[in-house]
Amino acid sequence: MMTRSQQSRTSRLTRPSVAIAAAVAVTAGVVAAAPDAKTAQPGPKLSLIAASTSVTLDSWKEEPGVYLDLGTYLTSENGAFEFKVTRKSYKDPVVASQIIRDGKKTTTKALPAGLVKDFSGLPDFMQVNVVDAAGKPVLEKTESFCPNNASGRVRPDAPAKSKYPQSCPVNPFTLGSVWGVENGWAANTYAGYYSQPVQLAAGTYTAKVSVTKKYRDLFGIANKPQSVKVVVRERSWEEGEGVSASAAPSSAKSAAKAGHDAHAGHNAAASTHAGHGSAAAPAPSGHAGHGAPARTDAPGAATTGAGATFNVGHGPYPPAPPALPWALKKQAAEKQGGKGALGAQGFSAARVGDRAGQTDGSRQAPGVQPNAKRPTGKATVPDVPKPDLRSLPAYGITVSDGYEDVPGKDYLAFSANVWNAGPAKLVVDGFRSPGKELMDAYQYFYDAKGKQVGYTPTGTMEWDPRPGHEHWHFTDFASYRLLKADQKETVRSGKEAFCLANTDAVDYTVKNANWHPGNTDLSTACGQENSISVREVLDIGSGDTYTQDLPGQSFDITGLPNGTYYIQVLANPENRLKETNHKNNSALRKVVLGGKKGARTVKVPAHHLVNAN
Repeated sequence: MMTRSQQSRTSRLTRPSVAIAAAVAVTAGVVAAAPDAKTAQPGPKLSLIAASTSVTLDSWKEEPGVYLDLGTYLTSENGAFEFKVTRKSYKDPVVASQIIRDGKKTTTKALPAGLVKDFSGLPDFMQVNVVDAAGKPVLEKTESFCPNNASGRVRPDAPAKSKYPQSCPVNPFTLGSVWGVENGWAANTYAGYYSQPVQLAAGTYTAKVSVTKKYRDLFGIANKPQSVKVVVRERSWEEGEGVSASAAPSSAKSAAKAGHDAHAGHNAAASTHAGHGSAAAPAPSGHAGHGAPARTDAPGAATTGAGATFNVGHGPYPPAPPALPWALKKQAAEKQGGKGALGAQGFSAARVGDRAGQTDGSRQAPGVQPNAKRPTGKATVPDVPKPDLRSLPAYGITVSDGYEDVPGKDYLAFSANVWNAGPAKLVVDGFRSPGKELMDAYQYFYDAKGKQVGYTPTGTMEWDPRPGHEHWHFTDFASYRLLKADQKETVRSGKEAFCLANTDAVDYTVKNANWHPGNTDLSTACGQENSISVREVLDIGSGDTYTQDLPGQSFDITGLPNGTYYIQVLANPENRLKETNHKNNSALRKVVLGGKKGARTVKVPAHHLVNAN
């Protein structure tokens, strides 16, 4: 059974604005040599590089541990390093295949069965060995590698944008994912918050980083480990000037409290759009009913680009990996001495960064602006592709006591996700007549070219003024019910109004999946109290996770007898939204209640092959 702090960690997933690093020119010398001809295999040429010969890492007195971000990257040349990862159902194992593109020819290479077990990346890809100043081994570990990690270009003629998603999914009920390092790009090999901090005393160390042999053999990567000097400095949250409160990671206790204080609905925090190269920025709050992160991102030196601009897994982990160009910029500039065609002027031009309404410093986030006026003319539902809303089984299931809100009660808390399997995105605009409390909501329809060709009324949107919410909710999007063993309803959650956001990449292999959805954070999706109109979008392949952990949202089980129950997640319960299939809107998750009043327990059997409570 999960602790309350663990529950906050798996609650509504925060969506900091996702940043892909801006283009930067670096010399060919930065990229390591390609594998020897005898080991070369079909596909891209991969190399392990280190952005710098040394890094400085912080260990905080109040929360000891060092996040071992060593600034190493995997580069891909002569083609992209691409994978398709799927499972047919929750009864089937995860299957991963490398996609090799050579002009118009595409080859699929299946990875060994059982190598990849989930969607978070390639397990045990990196080997890290650390020795102290005397040469004594102090740490040996392996880490997984998400090809979608923070990345950037390593040569000026590489594609300006990566077509691949910007993180690897961690939702236990993910169905399909696409991973990739773009041609001429490099991805950070640091596992981020998938990795636990390590215990290293203040001092100087040397880290040797390499790709493990099984992956060198599988992908033809040269055995060229990178050596990085590591300086660990001990710091305190109470150092005074020069250390902002946001630089210090929150403790598990304060994070759990933050999760409770912010859980109310969505936390309508503004997205950070933190610029690359800045010191660690505070991780934004999630949609509060979507919860808060378990801890802030690990502090990073100003040159690393570390900040709250990248979410490693579209999951309950704050951002971590630094942006490559800012790390390589410093090294390359030092090598060139600021001279030549790729000197200081070329690097300064690359400092685009992120700002409001932009996701990579160059393109406007799609689908965040509502229509200026409510639609006119006759409402029609044309014969064009429509969304397909589906529910995932509940997860993150635990028993709570109602916190301080309703003491003496027992509640069953859980996380629930409704996602869009396409082939069209769900677009809902709300319009308010002056002085009215509710907005009138309309669903829009588009043809194959993206032209709006119809609309239909679809209920209302309501303003939620409670602290931690303070945004517009679309009513009747989903319903949550606790069913008895005979699958008849016994308790219903009071939560049925939502602000839609693309919090989880559920299946990016479905037709028309958008690998770069726009409204992954609430600042662009939920509006303000004085908004005259609001647009909420659930894009193809993405889902929206809410955690029901408050009385009125979670299930009151105080008077329920022990035994077997089912949590039902039901999308579009009143069928107000037009979609392609209304028969796949329900998902059930079995739970077994036990214990006694004030000390209730819950056991969550595996859902076929998914053994996650």
